[in-house]
Amino acid sequence: MTTNSIKIREKILKGLELTYRRLIKHKIDRNFDLVISKEGKVLLIDPKKFQE
Repeated sequence: MTTNSIKIREKILKGLELTYRRLIKHKIDRNFDLVISKEGKVLLIDPKKFQE
């Protein structure tokens, strides 16, 4: 990988991490469950499990 593509990759990963943190905070603030799909089944998970 070139230096430029490494920098872009780092920026993308940083943005994804920020989005993840904001999602968890939003779900906790609004008292909503986090909805995910695992092996074709819909799961409702308490977002406080993912809070740092």
